[in-house]
Amino acid sequence: MEYSSGLIFCACFFILTVSMNGSVEASKQFTVGDHIGWQQPSDNNTDVYGQWATSKRFHVGDSVSFEYRNDSVLLVDKWDYYHCNSNNPIYSFNDGNTVINLDRAGFFYFISGILDHCKNGERLMIQVMGLHQRPEPTPAVANPHEVGLAPGPHPSSGIVVTAATLASVFLALIVTVVALE
Repeated sequence: MEYSSGLIFCACFFILTVSMNGSVEASKQFTVGDHIGWQQPSDNNTDVYGQWATSKRFHVGDSVSFEYRNDSVLLVDKWDYYHCNSNNPIYSFNDGNTVINLDRAGFFYFISGILDHCKNGERLMIQVMGLHQRPEPTPAVANPHEVGLAPGPHPSSGIVVTAATLASVFLALIVTVVALE
């Protein structure tokens, strides 16, 4: 039984399309804290922003929106995050509706500019994933003033099969079939 190259091409194209379904996503905008927004957490929910961040997956190109009143958002480095230090922010915002574009892979650290708010849990650490990157465990801090955390274990360097790998295999298959005819 002989198959035409057009039929084989269509079958390979279909398989390639199906294998890539869902692997390419549009940028997303996340509202920090969802319905509660950016505010000092209640005494019984001081880790609300940590829990919120761990329930999301952030990628380069996404953005986070902070909605707040009588407060501010500071983008700070890791040390300032753990010490609630607002003296030298990378960026400072107080407009009530701040959108930050997540333009690189890695960690972003946000705190409230009001010291007591930050110490009571109004701070946020976000890990932004790059292309084909697996999330690292977010360090847990029992004491907000604790420093010198060791990094978590690095993910294994095992082989990862991605949609791009599958696309390369199918493209090679198509070229081979067309060349044999």
